Amino acid sequence: MSNPKILCFSGSTRSGSINVRLLGSAVRELAELDCEVTRISLADYPLPIYDGDLEEKEGIPENAIKLAKLMSEHDGYFVTCPEYNGSLTPLMKNTIDWMTRVSSDQATPFKNKVAAIASCSPGGMGGIAMLYHLREILVRLGSLVVSEQVAVGNGFEAFDDDDKLTDERSSMFLSASVKSLATKAAILKV
Repeated sequence: MSNPKILCFSGSTRSGSINVRLLGSAVRELAELDCEVTRISLADYPLPIYDGDLEEKEGIPENAIKLAKLMSEHDGYFVTCPEYNGSLTPLMKNTIDWMTRVSSDQATPFKNKVAAIASCSPGGMGGIAMLYHLREILVRLGSLVVSEQVAVGNGFEAFDDDDKLTDERSSMFLSASVKSLATKAAILKV
């Protein structure tokens, strides 16, 4: 059985983002499980705010097509995202919205993919409300979202100098999520 291909990205592009740091921890663990990992930044795929009139006038942006095709080439994906006002970031929602506009004969970025989701926040709740919303969207789009999600609280104190989680409980949750993603993506690949 070949190793699963996993795409990793964050719904934050902010410099020094704790969610980007959490993504780095997940990428390391996925690599240790011999997954083929592709890590990207959504900053490299800028998109206008979704607007149906803009789509009708100018078509689907090239970056939306590139992202949808890239996700289609992977067996699964690992996403980290901060919580904004109890939900996902505008960047994450806009990216998802544009990718769903790509025709299925070009790419199927979400359907029949395995996903793992995680959030890190400065507060004690770890972005748990965002995880609920993101899970609901991804499941509706056809992804199997593993039940082992990750919510890391007190994010500014959660990492050592090498961006590894220092809290044993958070680290265990991340490991469980990564292992579940790798296992299910490998099974789905067969």
